[in-house]
Amino acid sequence: MPEKKAYSQAASTGKYDKSTGLTGKYDNVRRFWEDQVSGMFLRPSLNELVEQKRQRLKRIRILDLGCGSGDGYDLITGVTTKDPGIYEHITAALTPDMIKEYVGVDINQDLLKQAMAYYGHIPKVQFIRDDISDGLPASIMAEEPFDVYFTSFGTLSHLDHLQTVKLITDIWRHAPDRALFVGDWLGRYSYEWQDLWHQPVDKEYFMDYRISYIYPEEERDKAEVAVFPLRLVTRDEIVGMIEEAEKASSIKIKPVSFFDRSILIGRHMDTGDYNKNCPKMRGAVNSLFEGYVRTDLESLLVDYVPMPGFDHLNNFFEMFFMSSNALVKHTINLLSQYDSEAGVLDGVTDPLPFYPDSLKEAMNSMRRVIQGVGWLKWGDVRANVIEPQLGYCLRKLELDLQPRQGMGHGLVGIFEIQK
Repeated sequence: MPEKKAYSQAASTGKYDKSTGLTGKYDNVRRFWEDQVSGMFLRPSLNELVEQKRQRLKRIRILDLGCGSGDGYDLITGVTTKDPGIYEHITAALTPDMIKEYVGVDINQDLLKQAMAYYGHIPKVQFIRDDISDGLPASIMAEEPFDVYFTSFGTLSHLDHLQTVKLITDIWRHAPDRALFVGDWLGRYSYEWQDLWHQPVDKEYFMDYRISYIYPEEERDKAEVAVFPLRLVTRDEIVGMIEEAEKASSIKIKPVSFFDRSILIGRHMDTGDYNKNCPKMRGAVNSLFEGYVRTDLESLLVDYVPMPGFDHLNNFFEMFFMSSNALVKHTINLLSQYDSEAGVLDGVTDPLPFYPDSLKEAMNSMRRVIQGVGWLKWGDVRANVIEPQLGYCLRKLELDLQPRQGMGHGLVGIFEIQK
C-alpha cells in the first residue's frame, strides 16, 4: 500500500519522533494550535460524557481508529475541563482514574512500534495491528462497546465513500446506548490545495498526498517522497455518509459540531505542492511560539490570490486573510510605537467599528499585552511573551471566523450516538 510505504518512510527519517519546536510532526503549531483547537471543540462533549460515567460509577473506554503513533491518546487526554484562568489549576477533562482502557488500531507496524515506545508502559493502553478499510475489524467487534470512537488528523480520508459508510455503520452497531464518535477528514477547500478546487463536488475526490513537509525546504526536491491518495470532503459529504449509515443501522446519530482545523497554518502552506501562491505560514507561526526566537512579523502577512469561478470561497478567504493581516499590522504598529523606557504607547488608532468583533477583540488584546509587559527588562519579552500571544490571537480568529464547511486542512465532525 502506498500509505504504508509513505508513513514507514516518515517514521524512518526520525521526523515523526516526538521532538518539538520549529519543525517536525510535533512542531509548535501542532502542540499550541492544532491540538488545542481540537481540544476546545471536544471539551463540552467530553466533559458531559465523563460526568455521566462518573455518576454511574463507571469509567471510559476509547477506541482510536487509525491511531498511527498513538497521537490520539495525547490529544484526547490533553483536553482540559475549561479555558485556563490565571488562578485556577486546570485539570484534564479525562483524568487517568476515569480511563478504563485506550485501544489503538492501525495497519502500519512501524507506527505501532513508535506508539508502543511512547505509551506501551501505560497499563491501560494497548495497540492492535489491523485494517479498518473493510469496517470495524473482527478483533474490535469481539470487544465490549467503547464510549468514544475516535479518529484524528485525516484518518477517514484514507477511505472511500462506501468504506466510510461501512465503518460508521459498524461503529453504530457496536456502540453502547450512548457514545461519542469523532470523525476526521481532509477539507476539500483548503487554500493549501487551491489547485484542486475545480474537482466536481458531486463526485468523491482523492488527492495525491505527499508528506513532503517532513523534509527541510532545501531537501524536498531531492527527497523521494511517497505519494498516496487521500479523500477531500465537504461538510455536506460527511452529512450524506452519516445519513446513509443511519439508514443502514436504524440508529440515531446526533451531530454535535463541525470545525475546520488549520485554515491559516496547514502542513502544505509551506510546501506549495498544491498551490504555488501559498505563503509560508506554518514556519512563521512556529517561530511565534518558539522561546528566544524573534519572528519577522511581516512574514505573517498573506497576499491572497483568488481562484476565478469560486466567489463564495474567495469571499471567505479574502475576509479571513485580511482580518489576520489587520491583526499582524496592528501588532507591528503597537511594537513600533511603544516607548519601553517611558512605558507609554502613543499614536496607535483603535480598531475600526465595522471590523468583525473577534478581530476587534484580538487587536485590543494585543494592545493590552504590549502595554502590560513591554517595560520588562529581563529575558526577551517580545519573543517569549508578546509573540506567543499574537499566535493565540490568530488562533482565536480562526476559531471565530471559520465556516466549518471544509476550508481548512482538516474537517472534523463530533457526533453523539443515541440508541
